[in-house]
Amino acid sequence: MLRYILRRILLFIPALFVISLLAFLISTQAPGDPVEMMMKGGTGDASGNARNSIQQRQELHRQLGLHLPVFYFSLGSYSDCDTLSEIPDKKIRENAARLIHKTGNSDGVMKYIAVLIKSEQQLQNMTSADVIEGQLRTNVLTHIRALLVAHEHDKIQYHGVHTLASISAAQQLDKKLNVSSSELQSGWSSILFEHTTWKTYIPVVHWHGYNQYHRWLFGDSGHPDERGRTYTEGAIRGDFGYSLSTKLSVATTIKEALPWSIVFSVCSIILAYAIAVPIGVWSAMYHNSRIDKISSYVLFTLYSLPVFFVATLLLFTFANPDVFNWFPASGVKPAMGYPDQATWLDKLQLSLPHLVLPLICYTYSSLAFLSRTTRVSILEIARQDFIRTAQAKGLSPGKVFFKHALRNALLPLITVFAGIFPMAVGGSVIIEFIFTIPGMGREILQAVSTKDYPMIVAVFTLSGTMTLIGYLFADILYAWADPRIQYEK
Repeated sequence: MLRYILRRILLFIPALFVISLLAFLISTQAPGDPVEMMMKGGTGDASGNARNSIQQRQELHRQLGLHLPVFYFSLGSYSDCDTLSEIPDKKIRENAARLIHKTGNSDGVMKYIAVLIKSEQQLQNMTSADVIEGQLRTNVLTHIRALLVAHEHDKIQYHGVHTLASISAAQQLDKKLNVSSSELQSGWSSILFEHTTWKTYIPVVHWHGYNQYHRWLFGDSGHPDERGRTYTEGAIRGDFGYSLSTKLSVATTIKEALPWSIVFSVCSIILAYAIAVPIGVWSAMYHNSRIDKISSYVLFTLYSLPVFFVATLLLFTFANPDVFNWFPASGVKPAMGYPDQATWLDKLQLSLPHLVLPLICYTYSSLAFLSRTTRVSILEIARQDFIRTAQAKGLSPGKVFFKHALRNALLPLITVFAGIFPMAVGGSVIIEFIFTIPGMGREILQAVSTKDYPMIVAVFTLSGTMTLIGYLFADILYAWADPRIQYEK
């Protein structure tokens, strides 16, 4: 068994590699610009924001590792540019890639984009005292921004002509720009006329030693920035970066939310098995009796009730001052928190009333499935010879079914039990939302609604890892429940 466990753990390595790769691909291919999402909500004066936003965008772009190539290798063409990923703005970066693909002139495109970016930054950094004609500066900014995201021939020509005309019309603006109009015209002309499209038809495999995936998985401790700073320890060490919506560490958020989801999941599974397994055994012992029919009716009625309906009904009944004000309506602890000197036993006693109603919602829906699974397994085992032998020896029905039949009928129940591990990571979105439980379900709902991809990717990675652990744990329980199962040759 030990050798089998070691082999399975070694097989986890390629499986975890695939899981991490899929998670990373989700984060890189997700719509939206992570830098733009993290920059939302800035305050301050307009000119200050213009200057600060440029620096902040560049800083966040490097902090998130977006300046690196995506993977260890990429299949491209001879016209590809190695420095394309260093452009902070995602829209500009995508447009530059289109222009390179259309023209094959990567050097010309990058010079053209660099001139436009430099012009835009200089115009944004100017205050109202620098330029008398503010409306003219706004018009030039509008055309330059349009050029940065335009890849059609007619749009480039249209906005380029207007940009040059606007700059030429204002000598003050032309003097204050370090970029001359001739540089703009030269870059614009190179895009329109200097094409080397034959380069786009030559396939090339590009190799990248240090890339976004390597940094996301192993961290950047060996590759500090120009100031000697590092930003991530890597997913393999539990560092999944920062939330795009809250700006907090994803690992810290998970550490705060995961324990509550684990508590509810584990307690609900224990309660469900403790209630459902005896009911299933009794139903099999008294097959087609009144006990079997009544239990089936009650359990399947509970199974058919939606969770949100049961949760709302429990709140209106047992957390309502007008009916039965027995339990708190929300939260997992008192509103004022735990006392400073409270022991873990005191904390458990204070939190226990908050856990009753959510645990009922977590547990009731799985009772019917587990009890029916137990019942069917027991009925199949009851037809075998060793059960008839035990009955012929005069053993009581309870001893025959609970001692001999139940252990041989555990395999389907163990399979279900293995699902507790990924379920603990995911939590329950509906229950945690209704009862205001600070667990993983509510965090996932918030992450999906705000497109917080680092949090979604972290949950995906942890769920996949816990699924592998659950299957290994189930295999060990299989061998314990049925000695006939042997993993060694």
